[in-house]
Amino acid sequence: MTSRSRRRNDSSRKAAGAGKPSAKLWGVALAGAAMVTAAGVIVSLATGNPRASAPTASAPAHSAPQKGGVGIRELDGVPVGYPHTQAGAKAAAANYTTVSGSSDFLTDKAARHRAVSVMAAKGTAGTAVKEADHAAGEALSALRGDNSKVSDRKVIARTGVLSAHVLGFDTHGAMVRLWTTTVRGSATGHATPKTGFRSVTVTLTWESNDWKLKSSSSTTGLVAPIDERQASNVTSDFSDYVPAAAEDPVLSGSVGQDGFPAPYTRNEGGARAAAVSATMLYGDPRFFTDEDWRHRMLTSTAAKSVVDSVTSDSDSTARLVMENRGVGADGRTLDGSELITRTAALATRPISYSGQAASIELWTASVGGVAGKDEAQRPQVAFLRMTVDLVWEDGSWKTTAVTPSEALVPSPPAMQEADPADSFADVGGASNAPATA
Repeated sequence: MTSRSRRRNDSSRKAAGAGKPSAKLWGVALAGAAMVTAAGVIVSLATGNPRASAPTASAPAHSAPQKGGVGIRELDGVPVGYPHTQAGAKAAAANYTTVSGSSDFLTDKAARHRAVSVMAAKGTAGTAVKEADHAAGEALSALRGDNSKVSDRKVIARTGVLSAHVLGFDTHGAMVRLWTTTVRGSATGHATPKTGFRSVTVTLTWESNDWKLKSSSSTTGLVAPIDERQASNVTSDFSDYVPAAAEDPVLSGSVGQDGFPAPYTRNEGGARAAAVSATMLYGDPRFFTDEDWRHRMLTSTAAKSVVDSVTSDSDSTARLVMENRGVGADGRTLDGSELITRTAALATRPISYSGQAASIELWTASVGGVAGKDEAQRPQVAFLRMTVDLVWEDGSWKTTAVTPSEALVPSPPAMQEADPADSFADVGGASNAPATA
C-alpha cells in the first residue's frame, strides 16, 4: 500500500462509500462509473479506495513491431502506418500528441529531432523542429519538480487522450481536435507530479500512404476537478511509471468488420493494445446508454468463459447509472443534459506474459459526470491503476478480468479553476470517442 501526501475530509470519504476493497471488476464502468455516489459523482473504476496493490515489474525492451496495434509499426520512437480513415486520422493525431509530450521527446534533443522528421509532412520539418524545441524548453521546469535539475530517468511525462473530434476530413487531409490530460513532474523530490488539461488541434495530410503531421497547436483545455475522494500520491509512488518502467499507449484506429478493434498480434505488444482498448471501450458512454452496442462490444472483447456473466453484470450496471443520473436511451436527461464518460490510458506495463495469457497494468484517467446546468453533477476525473487479465482465444487477446489496485493521483492543475458542467458537452457523444489501440 502506498503512502499519501494528504487525505480528504473523512466524512466526505465515508459518504462516498470508501473503505472496502473491490474484488475482480469488469472494465472501467463496472465498479466506479457504475456505483453512483450520493453526490452523483461517477468514479471510473473502484468504489472507495481499493487497497490491494498490483505487483511491480519493469517493462523489458521491445522490438518496434510489438508496441502498436494492428498495422502499426514504430520508426524512431514514432508509431506509423495508419489506415486511410477517420479513425486512422484520430489515432495519428493522438499518437503524435502523445509522442510530443513524452519524456524522450522533451529531454533528448537528438531523439526529438528524429521523431519530428518522422512525423512531419514534407516542407514542414524545419518549422516543426523549432516549435518542438521551444515546447520542450518550456516543459523542463515542470519535469524538474522541486529538484535542481531534470533527472531523465525519473521524469514523469504522460499524456492521455480523452476525446477526439474530427473538424474536417477528406482523402487528402484531416483536422482533429483532442482533449487531453497530461501528468508531468519527477518521481524524486517533494513536489508531486501535476495534471493538466489541453485542447490540441492537429492538422494532418495523407502523404506517402500514411498520415503526416502538418501542424499542431495547443491551448488550455477543459479543466475537470479531481474526484474529491482521491488524495494526491507522494512523488516516490510514481516510480513505476518512469520511462524505463512503462510505455505510452499506442492507438491504431484499426477496426474489424464488427466495428470494434481488429484482432491483435500474439505478442506482448498485442496484449498491451487489447488491454488499452478494453479500458477505453468500458469507459465509452455507449456502454451505459446503448444495449446493442454494449452487447456487441462484450462479445468482441470478452473471453467466452466470462461473456455471459459480464454481460449480465454490465446490463445491471448500465441501468443503475442511467437511473441514478436520470439519463434516457439517448444519453440525455429530461432537461437535455448529456452523460459524459471517457477513459484514457496514460501508460502500460506488463505484470506477466506468455503466448496464452497476459496481465497488463494500466495507469488511467477517467472522466465521468453530466454536462448540464447542475454543477453537482459536473464531470470529474479519477486517476486509477488496474490490471487487465487476458487470454489468447480465437486469434486475438480477450479480456477475462479487470482488477483495481491503489490509485495513482497527481496534484490538480496549478492556478486553474474547474470549468462549468455545461461546457463539457463539447467532448461527449459517440462522434468524439478517441480511436482505440
